[in-house]
Amino acid sequence: MIKDKVIIITGASSGIGEATARRLARDGAKLVLGARREDRLKDLAGEIEQAGGRAVWTALDVANAGDNHRIVEAAIDAFGRVDAIFLNAGLMPSSPVSALKTDEWDRMVDVNIKGVLHGVAAVMPKFLEQKSGHILATSSVAGLKAYPGASVYGGTKWFVRNFMEVLRMESAAEGTNIRTATIYPAAINTELLGTITDEKAAEGMKELYDAYGIAPERIADVVAFALDMPEDTTVNEFTVGPARQPW
Repeated sequence: MIKDKVIIITGASSGIGEATARRLARDGAKLVLGARREDRLKDLAGEIEQAGGRAVWTALDVANAGDNHRIVEAAIDAFGRVDAIFLNAGLMPSSPVSALKTDEWDRMVDVNIKGVLHGVAAVMPKFLEQKSGHILATSSVAGLKAYPGASVYGGTKWFVRNFMEVLRMESAAEGTNIRTATIYPAAINTELLGTITDEKAAEGMKELYDAYGIAPERIADVVAFALDMPEDTTVNEFTVGPARQPW
């Protein structure tokens, strides 16, 4: 049951995060929304509340460990507990290695890898204390196979794949009842393409998404499915994309 679960969503101001917030609010979840764009969060939380849902928000840079701890505290302050966290924030400034966009490499590591680590580190003490919890993360089909132009991005998403699988195994072995779900989206229409500064890479990705892209609500449905599983069941991996896209 999703109803009354307290769920933190990172990267909640647009795309998959926003669509998931709207879907889970309709299912009766109590939401804690985090992202850097405070105006977008405020508007989203307000719309959810006006529709009869429950949502609070806090500014969040997932690359900042302190921000991650603060959003967990915000969940406890608002609703008394945390049942799940959806680690969804991410960047995809694709480019060939030869372009040497090292600043973008660093930012992808900070957001796509450290953002996941900080989120888990922030929520894990509470999950261990209550011996329950659900950790969901957005990887990518680039975390399953190699794509030209996605060397660093794909590497960060392969990290998420490995980290989440080990987390699942360790949680089962330790008897903490912490469940995991890793989602591997293909072409989903979000703002990710806006982070690509390499002109050739941007042109190629735009053509791909124009041809195949589907709505982020499709991923929101998958997140809801994972969260709605009984406590004794983990569905730990979902590869999701357009039916027409060969991936």
